[in-house]
Amino acid sequence: MIKNILFICSMLLIMTQCKPKEDSQETVVTERPEYAIVIHGGAGTILPENMTPDLEKQYKDKMNEALDMGEKVLAAGGTAIEAVEKTIHIMEDSPLFNAGKGAVFTNAGRNELDASFMEGENMNAGAIGGVTNVKHPISLARAVMEKSDHVMLSGEGAETFAAEQGLELVEPEYFYTERRWNALQRILSEDENKTELSESDPDKKHGTVGCVALDKNGNIAAGTSTGGMTNKKYGRIGDSPIIGAGTYADNNTCGVSSTGHGEYFIRYTVARDIAALMEFKGMTLEEAGDYVINKRLVEKGGTGGVVALDKNGNIAMPFNTPGMYRGYAKPGERELAIYKVAD
Repeated sequence: MIKNILFICSMLLIMTQCKPKEDSQETVVTERPEYAIVIHGGAGTILPENMTPDLEKQYKDKMNEALDMGEKVLAAGGTAIEAVEKTIHIMEDSPLFNAGKGAVFTNAGRNELDASFMEGENMNAGAIGGVTNVKHPISLARAVMEKSDHVMLSGEGAETFAAEQGLELVEPEYFYTERRWNALQRILSEDENKTELSESDPDKKHGTVGCVALDKNGNIAAGTSTGGMTNKKYGRIGDSPIIGAGTYADNNTCGVSSTGHGEYFIRYTVARDIAALMEFKGMTLEEAGDYVINKRLVEKGGTGGVVALDKNGNIAMPFNTPGMYRGYAKPGERELAIYKVAD
């Protein structure tokens, strides 16, 4: 009898311990909008004193143009994948951002481009690193996702695949801009051992572009594109093409695109961590983003930010730097900002 009682008590104890814990935070529940889109154009030392009114207007005009493109696709019933690709094209074609046309230079005086893409419906993903002649790296990342058996291609192999897929190729000189070239020269002339721009330099930012979109069917897609780090050596690749670090998408939780000091975003799987906190801890998108960017990453010494949206169209744009080019749009709603305090 005593053994039976002990057995029953032990089973009750096990069942109690295994019962899922109810989260103390009440989950945000909203009615999903028809669509939603969020973008970033890099985070870092972006200060009003380093920005002329004309330059600030140029950035906001270009971000508005990018959001216009994404909204046009989504409002017409296009997919989140199409919206992300076409939105990022706008930023890749602009010399304002460190992606595509505005890519920074490596130590060897080259432009080496990285990008990644992920869709939340089936969690398929594609990424490319170190390409030098593809006009729109985000389109190559999409092609890897949809038309290859792989997740990541790099260098000459990625360029060969781009040619086979009929993507637009350009001469490497297409990516030359005087502003980015001068930024490299400042580093090289100031200190042979210096690897980054000084904190006071207007070009000191983690220049990456990214987009996350939610379409009418409830599907999420995320993409990120970059020229990497000024003066990078040895074929360095950052977080932008790393799935789970620079980009992540899951219809069950959220989509994320990152911009920051890539080595930290890789080590601490920033994009995936935000989704994981929502999935396993029951956090809201805002709570998860704030925890990862403004607590965990700060404690580890990492700088940067993310843009993200969840399956209900909630938006989060946390960052721990002085500024981040960012914006979002939903039907009848739009916001753009650059500095720490919303403009």
